[in-house]
Amino acid sequence: MSSQPLLKALPWPTSYTNEPRRFGIEVEFSGLELAEVQQLVARHLSLTASASSRYRYNLSGDPAGDWLVELDFQLLTTMGEHKLDTDSVTDNLHASIETLLAAVAKPLVPLELVSPPLPYSRLTDVTELIKLLHKAGAKGSSESLRYAFGLQLNPEVPATEVNCLLAIMQAFVCLHDWLREQEKIDFFRNLTSFIAPYPKAYQLKILDKAYTPTLAELIDDYLEFNPSRNRALDCLPLFLHLDKQRVRAVTDDQLIKPRPTFHYRLPSCEIHQADWGLQRAWNGWAQVEMLAAEPERLAACMAAYRQHVSGKSDNKVPWVSEVEQQWLNR
Repeated sequence: MSSQPLLKALPWPTSYTNEPRRFGIEVEFSGLELAEVQQLVARHLSLTASASSRYRYNLSGDPAGDWLVELDFQLLTTMGEHKLDTDSVTDNLHASIETLLAAVAKPLVPLELVSPPLPYSRLTDVTELIKLLHKAGAKGSSESLRYAFGLQLNPEVPATEVNCLLAIMQAFVCLHDWLREQEKIDFFRNLTSFIAPYPKAYQLKILDKAYTPTLAELIDDYLEFNPSRNRALDCLPLFLHLDKQRVRAVTDDQLIKPRPTFHYRLPSCEIHQADWGLQRAWNGWAQVEMLAAEPERLAACMAAYRQHVSGKSDNKVPWVSEVEQQWLNR
């Protein structure tokens, strides 16, 4: 595998706690056995594995927290936590159903490697694991029409003030089309609802220069237009962390877990490709934060995007090309 280009530094190196920011990484893939993956990760990072389910391993011993390797299928993972009694008729039926589900899931459902929140200096651990998994035969999204696998980033927020959160969301909307093109998302994954953009009405609402919400208003407006996890930039975990009661009044989806991070779901996992790694998704996200960190440049970009969406722009260049020409931080 080719060497990894440098991962861009972010404009906000510290988090809302004034500590160095941390970043969770989730990698979905197929082509390997669950036990094989946990052994590879445990060996590389000198961790101790324990099975919390027949389909999930916790890997402990990292000061940053536990790593997780699992089959990304909530029902099957829950069934795998059940201790089976081979003399029980009910448990034998349970085992038969579980075996059938596992056989059906294997060619369709990805394995997932989930890191603990890592400081920037330790993202090399993820890039090294990606290389090892590639070498072992891991398969990514475009390897099969049956796959729709992602690489998900969970960047800890630099601040919890509404102006900072809104700026990042606005920058993401402005750069979304460019990010999607950069990711070269395969046909089948594009057909799924996992990485839907924000509705156009919501985009225009938050890009209006007169939009100055309180945090409660920002959350309420988001929930009105985006009551689902299936967004390219999912803010529900963050908003659940900030205001549990407000979010739970709208959705009781237990897959939404509170955490002080954005959940960037757009990037594809193409781990079977020799030149693929963390850098494309990371550096795309870095462009979002760099735009958000410059209020004047962000305001100008928002105005240009609103003109583009309204069809009133004098610039006839496609928006993705305009982003390339004017709105990226070189």
